[in-house]
Amino acid sequence: QVQLVESGGGSVQAGGSLTLSCAVSGYTFCMGWFRQVPGKEREGVADITSCGSTSYLHSVKGRFTISRSDAKRSLYLQMNRLKPEDTGMYYCAAGRGDYCNFSTHRYSAWGQGTQVTVSS
Repeated sequence: QVQLVESGGGSVQAGGSLTLSCAVSGYTFCMGWFRQVPGKEREGVADITSCGSTSYLHSVKGRFTISRSDAKRSLYLQMNRLKPEDTGMYYCAAGRGDYCNFSTHRYSAWGQGTQVTVSS
């Protein structure tokens, strides 16, 4: 059974950077980062296959970078040039297989989340 623990969230000013980490136990295929704000659905931000193919939410493309280290059992999200609209609870997720998309139904394991707050 896959278990995920996020870390690295915090409060930053607009234009700043944060790096989120996710400690992974168990074997994983596709992995992703999602975010959610109160009253809105959870949305996919970035995902990565076991081979390293990535995809991004249009609004974060060029600013965020997802990466993984299976040797270190970790998933990362480097977030640069942060904007207030990036504020939310960020979740690490492990997919049911190696086909990635941003549908939450494709993910079978979730972390507890880490809060990111970007002030203007």
